[in-house]
Amino acid sequence: MEDTLQLEVHDMEVPVLTGIYSEETHLPQPLRISLTVDLALPQRFAPDTPLSASKNYLDLKRAATDSLPPGVHFTLIEAVADHICDTLFLQDARVLRVAVKIVKLAIAEAGEAIGITLVRHRR
Repeated sequence: MEDTLQLEVHDMEVPVLTGIYSEETHLPQPLRISLTVDLALPQRFAPDTPLSASKNYLDLKRAATDSLPPGVHFTLIEAVADHICDTLFLQDARVLRVAVKIVKLAIAEAGEAIGITLVRHRR
């Protein structure tokens, strides 16, 4: 079994055009997006190891924010998660696995977290 590094960016609130009901389709909905990315890594991280041996956390954040195409309506939040996975796999060949958790904030009635977790592996 190979060692991996898990990079995490959690609880980003991102407005996304998503939904199937008429009241959902005209305005962006707030989604809470969390990412866990498994990255192939070098044998060891020495004190002077450069950032290029890992991955910049901002790349993960941008995959869940800036990489979402403006004006595109995603019927399902699963499609949002797939888009984020595709972006991360295309960014870096060392990305082995991506887990995207999305919580639909607008439908919570009592603070519950309603959503999905999608896990994709590099093929």
